[in-house]
Amino acid sequence: MTEEILLVDDEPAVLMGYERLLRRELQVTTVIGGAAGLVLLKYQGPFAVVVSDMRMPEMNGIEFLLKVQRDFPDTVRVMLTGDSDLQTAIDAVNQGKIFRFLSKPCNKETLVKTLRDSLEQHRLVCAEKEILENTLRGTIYVLTEVLSLVSPAAFSRAARVRRYVQHVASKLSLENPWRLEIAAMMSQLGCVTLDPDIIEAVHAGRDLSPQEQAQYIDHPLMAQELLKSIPRLESIAWMIAHQNRQLPVDWDVGDSEMREMRLGAQILRASLAFDLYLRKHRSSVEAALSLKRRFEDLDLRIVDALVELEPEVAGGGASSMPITELTAGLILDEEVRTGTGVLVAAKGQEITAPLLLKLKTFAAKQHIPNEVVVCAAKQQSPAPPAASDQVVS
Repeated sequence: MTEEILLVDDEPAVLMGYERLLRRELQVTTVIGGAAGLVLLKYQGPFAVVVSDMRMPEMNGIEFLLKVQRDFPDTVRVMLTGDSDLQTAIDAVNQGKIFRFLSKPCNKETLVKTLRDSLEQHRLVCAEKEILENTLRGTIYVLTEVLSLVSPAAFSRAARVRRYVQHVASKLSLENPWRLEIAAMMSQLGCVTLDPDIIEAVHAGRDLSPQEQAQYIDHPLMAQELLKSIPRLESIAWMIAHQNRQLPVDWDVGDSEMREMRLGAQILRASLAFDLYLRKHRSSVEAALSLKRRFEDLDLRIVDALVELEPEVAGGGASSMPITELTAGLILDEEVRTGTGVLVAAKGQEITAPLLLKLKTFAAKQHIPNEVVVCAAKQQSPAPPAASDQVVS
């Protein structure tokens, strides 16, 4: 984590004074003017703290720090100015999200204390961000594990759809592909609220009754309810809730985040339908043609990207292995079902610690065989079992 401080002013003599005053106590870099400061931040940043003068030509301190806040949100911002106007201070704090506002002349003791406080604030911001990211990562892991244990078929489908959206996101050069990947993995989360027989019917390609169809169509809304309160997953929850809806993207209307969310929902919708068509046609080209016929409103770039894909299932060196000898990371090369036909784990599902415990428990109670067929990796291979042409996401 950097502890460098960037000082920005339009007067070289002032910057030289800062260097003489601070260089023995803090890591400081100086630059003349806001425009040069932004260039330095881009190519030599990020900096922990940025201190800017208010009165600078071409770009004043508020304008400069507002750009810093937009492009480098973790950088702590300090304003230093000889302007005693109260409105200037208010604008600096409200618009530029300034941490501290100092008036010139500022003695060394006050300046050094402010910079040390700013460095401590930066440490807190970074620590909070790390905690949030680790919490988010752990939450996603737990939710996917729950889905894999409660509804193996839904989890298997989510994993396939994730691969599709990864490819589409790469082809379309999306700025935040991680959001779409998480949305794909969470797209079937609402299935945990459904009768397992409905999930089995959908993934076997059997027709649903009108009542079952209505329940299944609503599962994305259940996923949204489960996700919308988790920080940083609000946009992902929105994409999932709209994954069954026609949402053409108008690139000239709305803000960039909303356009990204609408495009993400459209990619999800296409990928989910593509998955079902692929199971029926066993060819990405034929599946894409069905997709074009069924969804004329789709962005053709999405369809063109999906054409390049072939289904992926477990394969390569498959062998039968006692459940007691299984280890995490192996891939199931067959479905695991109880004697009554209940799906315990899906073909292509990765062995994780929770799944291994589940398999051992079922085997100990003689609900499933003591051996399963597994392999060590995944590769391109024939399509999943055929399904009907019925499209439900």
